[in-house]
Amino acid sequence: MDTNDHSESIILYTPESSAKIVSAQRQRTEAKWTFWLLTAGISTTFGAAIPTGYNIGVINAPANFIKEWCNETIFETYGTVLSVGALDTFWAVVVSIFLIGGVIGSLGGAWVADKLGRKRSYLTCGVLLVLGGVCFQFCRAVGSVELLLLGRVLVGLAAGLTTSTVPMYLTELAPIELRGALGVFCSMGVTGGVVVGQVMSLEDIFGTDELWQFALSFYVILVIICFVPYHWLPESPKYLYVMKQRRDEAINEIKRLRGKDAKDDYVKQQIEAMRSEDTQNSINDDEETQRSKPKQRSLWSVLTDPKLTLPLLLVCALQGGQQLSGINAVFFYSVSIFESVGLSSTDAKFANLGAGCLNLFVAFFTPVLMGKFNRRLLALLSCSMCAVFLFGLTFVVYFIHQVSWFSYASIITILLYILFYQIGLGPIPYFIGSELFEVGPRPAAMAMGSIASWGCNFIVAMLFPTLQSAWGAFVFLPFTVTCVLLTILLKIYLPETRGRHISSIAPLVSNGFRSKPLVPWS
Repeated sequence: MDTNDHSESIILYTPESSAKIVSAQRQRTEAKWTFWLLTAGISTTFGAAIPTGYNIGVINAPANFIKEWCNETIFETYGTVLSVGALDTFWAVVVSIFLIGGVIGSLGGAWVADKLGRKRSYLTCGVLLVLGGVCFQFCRAVGSVELLLLGRVLVGLAAGLTTSTVPMYLTELAPIELRGALGVFCSMGVTGGVVVGQVMSLEDIFGTDELWQFALSFYVILVIICFVPYHWLPESPKYLYVMKQRRDEAINEIKRLRGKDAKDDYVKQQIEAMRSEDTQNSINDDEETQRSKPKQRSLWSVLTDPKLTLPLLLVCALQGGQQLSGINAVFFYSVSIFESVGLSSTDAKFANLGAGCLNLFVAFFTPVLMGKFNRRLLALLSCSMCAVFLFGLTFVVYFIHQVSWFSYASIITILLYILFYQIGLGPIPYFIGSELFEVGPRPAAMAMGSIASWGCNFIVAMLFPTLQSAWGAFVFLPFTVTCVLLTILLKIYLPETRGRHISSIAPLVSNGFRSKPLVPWS
């Protein structure tokens, strides 16, 4: 297992630029967690990522109370009593409209990130989350199911915008050695938010007939608190330098992020790295020529650029595969598995919450994993082992009534699946686009990856109940196949990105399916 820094394996653009980049990488000083780097990571995690996960996890426990209120409110407003089937359909809309909002928010992520900047993209997420929380809090007081639906749309838009822009913002702030560690903050936040949402919606807290609106809106307090330091948060130096050509502001932000150790050599090193990433500019262009060249890439230009086809496929496959790997299905099915070993319905739900806590516990170690081990190794190990345990879960669930100890084997299989999911498939898809794409096409690529994620999440939510009823234990086989196919794709085409500058990674995947990203490692 080779976990060393391979930063000297570089594809060169010009002799001048390559010499500067190699020199900078050799002289790279030790990366440090500085005050503003940590503040930005904590603020975005608690102010956007956790609320995103919160809105995923909070909606299930109080579902019956909210459905009953919806039925009563529709009758009072429109004089119509919904049948059981119609009410279930309406509730499916309430749940799934969040996912549709996620797709739309992702689609707008590229435009927001380019036009408003990375920092203001985060502000936009916060505004949408607060507005959604206000809708949740007052929908019952004014007797409006429309307000409930509007709130779900708004938090869905915020969720899509969060997953497409926040990881990009954090990885552009981080020095190259901390890029992966800071990039997984969003993943950790979403995972933690799901658990917090599940806890706050328990009947012992807010998951009651009288208090469910507080369960839906509680996260707003967290958002408001975490936006207190927003004014002082740094903007992405790469965005300022490459996209906006505001060189002095970019240098100031580099110095702020580095803190007291921001010496001239370090600043020059960062500037050379940003210049090398700006491949639309020749290193020999004069400043006026560079300013006149376009920096922003439209979604269509990225989709139609053959050099970006493979990295875009990798990003979308990882983000979509994250959802199609069956993590939500496993959590959904685990309640019935816990009941099969003799737990009551209530205890089984608490056990399921415990499985979610395991997911969160492992997530806390992902910043260390990203700093110590190669992305490629973790991704391949995660995908392959998830396939193994999903197939094993299919087998033991199918024979669970024939073999007495299979009930316990199924629990162990679920826990091992969660463990291996969280070391790779959970965190890496969130930030891998920031390591495969340069500044110009990065927002569009991150947006497409986020669209794939929310779109596949919607597909699973819509199809899984039907497939579960029709296939039983075999419902896990499509997820197994997804993990196998993803393993093969990553084995052939995913380059190692840890500790390497993007200008040395992008050329490795620029020839479509003829690319040989592993050649430089031999």
